[in-house]
Amino acid sequence: MKLALRLLPLLVAAFCAAAPVSPAPNMKDNPKLEKAMFGAGCFWGVEYQYEKIPGVVDAVSGYAGGHVLNPGYRQVCDGVTGHAEVIQVVFDPAKVSYRTLVEYFFRMHDPTQVNRQGPDYGDQYRSVIFTYSDEQRKVAEEVKAALEKAKVFRDPIATKVEGEKVFWKAEEYHQDYYVRKGTKPYCHTVPFAPEKK
Repeated sequence: MKLALRLLPLLVAAFCAAAPVSPAPNMKDNPKLEKAMFGAGCFWGVEYQYEKIPGVVDAVSGYAGGHVLNPGYRQVCDGVTGHAEVIQVVFDPAKVSYRTLVEYFFRMHDPTQVNRQGPDYGDQYRSVIFTYSDEQRKVAEEVKAALEKAKVFRDPIATKVEGEKVFWKAEEYHQDYYVRKGTKPYCHTVPFAPEKK
């Protein structure tokens, strides 16, 4: 089992290899920027990973998919709102494709775990992709189906692909958490993305 977990990132990386591209300009300078939203466990680690991908302008920690307006961290952790911890990614599609971001999503965590990621338990840690368009939904479903067909994971993929949900930005102390703490994520399975140049 331990060997399988160590090999998992390598298998997914081989399947989802993508060449790095240069960083994107500021959002105000480029009205063609797009958004993506991913839930892959604790948002601190997901944000940390996505911010390192060239072509990503910003990654913001927040909550989505629940039934309470403007939820707070304690409410979400208590499981009373139905929200997942998510990252809203702003990216330049001329420099990094949505497909690449989805492929990286499947590399960076174990999408077979239900309502957990590593040591974190609860539906707020579920594996989910919230899409902003029919095209994004199609791409996300295609990547998921290809991984399932290739049997990259031993267990079925638990990731849900859902339509757009309201994104609620998390409290400021959650933003850039690992950068401010000077530490690295503990529950995501891939080597950290290379630094932007």
